[in-house]
Amino acid sequence: MHELAFPLLVGLVVLALAFDFLNGLHDAANSIATVVATKLLGPVQAVAFAAFFNFAAYFLMLWFPTLHKVADTIGKGLIDKDLVTPAVVFGALVGAMFWNVVTWLKGIPSSSSHALVGGIVGAGLAKAGLDGIQWSGLSKTLLFIPLAPLIGMTVAMLVMLVSSWFAIRESARGAERTFKALHLVSAAAYSTGHGLNDAQKTMGIITVLLYSTGYLHGEFAVPHWVALSCYVAIGLGTLTGGWKIIETMGSRITKLSQHQGFAASTGGSIMLFGASAAGIPVSTTHTITGAVIGAGVARRASAVRWGVAQSVVMAWIITIPCSAVVAAAFYWLTTLFG
Repeated sequence: MHELAFPLLVGLVVLALAFDFLNGLHDAANSIATVVATKLLGPVQAVAFAAFFNFAAYFLMLWFPTLHKVADTIGKGLIDKDLVTPAVVFGALVGAMFWNVVTWLKGIPSSSSHALVGGIVGAGLAKAGLDGIQWSGLSKTLLFIPLAPLIGMTVAMLVMLVSSWFAIRESARGAERTFKALHLVSAAAYSTGHGLNDAQKTMGIITVLLYSTGYLHGEFAVPHWVALSCYVAIGLGTLTGGWKIIETMGSRITKLSQHQGFAASTGGSIMLFGASAAGIPVSTTHTITGAVIGAGVARRASAVRWGVAQSVVMAWIITIPCSAVVAAAFYWLTTLFG
């Protein structure tokens, strides 16, 4: 264990919650892109809607504890928890936040989740080298970089096909009314899944910080106040919104109908709830991008603006290495002054 003055501990917890807030702000587009693009809700209504359901995921923690394994993966599944120091946590958070701010200012829908993963791995490598890496947890996370959008895309396409078959006898007006209602429900589910998977990442960081500094004794488990704080922070971040990324996610990749918005949100939410149950910290950005593309392709492949999609994928590829390099640099800086 590493001795740490209480004010410094509080400072690092606040920094972690600031990352969680930034995560919500950066990833607000993931939750509301489809409802904004289809004009189902106005932008302000959509942001408030997403923020509410981001926080509502907190109650799933109380009712379904098995959905909360992602915090364990982040806290002890990427690097050895016994090697974590306050300097490692600081480097990881700064690396992730730096990349989030850069991509937010540029309007690039990169992954806050993978920025944090890169930050943890980069700071861990700087501290202990390859021996400190938990390869099973890291490989599972890396595997789902391509799998999350592919699964989201596949499920969205299937939802489009099945729901089209069921709606074949409805009038155009009746089908539109039905899919508006279904789209709203599926968007609520996606926002809940977003809060569920993403808030746990900060929960894992704060918990391993408490564990490594001796403020958490016994079993590695997320304290209740940590969980509540993280859900509040991500909800407030989403409430602030991220308008540049909303534009990219909601309209530049493909034009969506209510039917397609429903299919995309449903495909994405199924992916997120499954990943949370399996303890896999997936990217909500990757997931909804794949689902939006799947809903567009189900109409016709030419409906997708593949050039925009390609630039989004490039951001995915460089997120982990860029945030890892920044995290390692800040870890080394703390050792110079420590």
